[in-house]
Amino acid sequence: MAKKPRFFSAPKPARKNLPAGAEAEIEKFSHDMRGIARVSGKAVFIDNALPGEKVKFRYSARRSKFDEGAAQEVLQPSPQRCEPRCVHAHLCGGCSLQHLVPEAQIAAKQKVLLDQLARFGGIEVPELLPPLVAAPFGYRRRARIGIRIVGRGAKKTLVFGFRQKGSNDLTEIDECPVLHPLIAAQIPRLKQLVGESDGRAYFSQLEVVVGESAAAIVLRHLKPVTAADRERWLAFAAETGIHLYLQPRDAASAHKIWPGDGEDYLTYDLPEFDLTLRFHPLDFVQVNAVINRQMVARAVELLNPQAGERLLDLFCGLGNFTLPLARRAGAVVGVEGEGGLTQRGVDNAALNGLRNVSFHACDLTQSIESHPWAAGGFDGILLDPPRSGALEVVRRLARFDAKRIVYVSCNPATLARDAGELKSLGYSLVKAGVMDMFPHTDHVESIALFKKTR
Repeated sequence: MAKKPRFFSAPKPARKNLPAGAEAEIEKFSHDMRGIARVSGKAVFIDNALPGEKVKFRYSARRSKFDEGAAQEVLQPSPQRCEPRCVHAHLCGGCSLQHLVPEAQIAAKQKVLLDQLARFGGIEVPELLPPLVAAPFGYRRRARIGIRIVGRGAKKTLVFGFRQKGSNDLTEIDECPVLHPLIAAQIPRLKQLVGESDGRAYFSQLEVVVGESAAAIVLRHLKPVTAADRERWLAFAAETGIHLYLQPRDAASAHKIWPGDGEDYLTYDLPEFDLTLRFHPLDFVQVNAVINRQMVARAVELLNPQAGERLLDLFCGLGNFTLPLARRAGAVVGVEGEGGLTQRGVDNAALNGLRNVSFHACDLTQSIESHPWAAGGFDGILLDPPRSGALEVVRRLARFDAKRIVYVSCNPATLARDAGELKSLGYSLVKAGVMDMFPHTDHVESIALFKKTR
């Protein structure tokens, strides 16, 4: 195991012309889980610092309205501080909160959700749903590991890992306790394999993903893989049982080279709904399989589909919510901007014998009213948009006269903005809560139920 670094080692040298370090008392968290202090009357956002702590920090940036810094020493620790499990946590951008106990992490995320709804939407939550939580380690079933050669001549060095905090540089890793064990166990071997490959200078990343019964690795290479390298990687795949894909260009060019038979897909199950969904290793799927199952069950419970109802699932992907809803409702329409994912949805519906569901590709930032699938209205609507939210489509939802809307969000700020828009359309927020999809990070996943009140 690599020698453990000091927890407060600076990720990179401080910029020149910055003042020397100072002491500060941390008042509260920012929305991105940095400690906020006031030094000489000016706000300072401090990495690795927790509310209630007194720390010694170094400045990393100075701005007109606020400064930034990173804690170097904790003079008075919070009782919620813990020792990070990962030796790379001080530097790696994959996790930013391993120094905070998991129970306090989800409580802080819940506060962010409530604060953002109040600030940007002018909305209070009448009923707070219990947080959805699961094991905080070994949960990531998909990740992207970067590969770079740095330096020149004899000083060239391979760097294999994730991005550093606040930087595009990579952190060299030897382990990752948040990755699924099937992949985490192979990190030393993968790192060695990349280093031994003739074409390592033309490898840019490994996409790793774990399905229900198999794992896969997609090697992105900028020049053709040599015959010797192909044999090296095939031997690794055969020995470990991990499916191997090569990707010479864009995502569409990715193709499986081991095993030589079978389909180019992995699967995941939603057993509560008796569903198996197929996906390509480069398709979007939620990173946390356990939380995803809980989230789908909660979304279906909140939307409360009835046998005779027609539902709309916007930003539906490959059917993660669409198909479970179809198990309960009379008919479900899934709409997604990416045509490849809608086709995957069609295939998954057929795989599971569902005939009351249809999938459509549509740009959801544009008008949707004229599409044939939009005719007839809907009893309930589910939205699961990207971080930018769904403002354009939310403004058009009133015409469907849905009684219930469930909004699944990965960004509380855009959820709050869109909640304000829904309020103006006659919908009231009834319930909301957070989901710990990404433990040890500042990502806040949430779900909210709105009902038509006028």
